[in-house]
This record gives sequence, C-alpha cells and structure tokens, in this order.
Amino acid sequence: MDLVEISPNNDPPVCKIMDYGKFKYSAQKKAAEARKKQKTVEIKEIKLRPMIDDHDYDVKMRAMLRFFEEGDKVKITLRYRGREMAHQEIGTKLLDKVKAAVADVAKVEQDARFEGRQVVMVLAPR
Repeated sequence: MDLVEISPNNDPPVCKIMDYGKFKYSAQKKAAEARKKQKTVEIKEIKLRPMIDDHDYDVKMRAMLRFFEEGDKVKITLRYRGREMAHQEIGTKLLDKVKAAVADVAKVEQDARFEGRQVVMVLAPR
C-alpha cells in the first residue's frame, strides 16, 4: 500500500492509502478503452462534372448518403474542363441541386468556392 496525494492544492492536502500500481493500471486500461471507442471523422471526396448524366448523379448521391450515414464528411469537387468554364451557371445549379437533395441529412460546412478550374464544397452530417 502507498500513501497517494489526491488533491495537493486543498488546505489541508488530501491523501489516500491505496495500491498505486493497481490505480495506474486501471487508469491506463480506462484510457485505452476510451481510445478504442472514439471515431475519427474522415473526409470522403465526390468528384462531379457540370454535364453529369442523371444516372451518374444518382449513383454519386447514393454514395454520398452512405457516407453521411457512416458519420463522415463529404467534399464535393466540381471540375470544369475546356469551354465548360464559359458556362459556370450549370455547375452552380448542380451544386444547389446537391445541397437541396441532402438538406435533411447534411449541413453545409464550407460553401462552394473556386480553386482554379474547380469548385469545392464541404458537407457534414447533421
């Protein structure tokens, strides 16, 4: 048995007689259990094009909804190629359509912003 100081700042300081090795071991086990249960949030990426077809859009949306169910964030990258840059309103409409489709399960964490020839938007699960 050891004399362990519990609260050194109190007046008078609080001490306890206990098995210090057993106390350290149980604290270490508790910390390991907490680490095991925590979930790291990943950022999954979905790449789109402005002229995406309906079926391809549906497939991407199903994947996106699955990511939200798993608790992951989704980064949507809309890439323009060639003359598509002249019609950026098509891409804006597409991103608005995506926002409206996932409004009940996700919130916009980072709104759409241009990075060169692509637009990036980040959505997080509710």
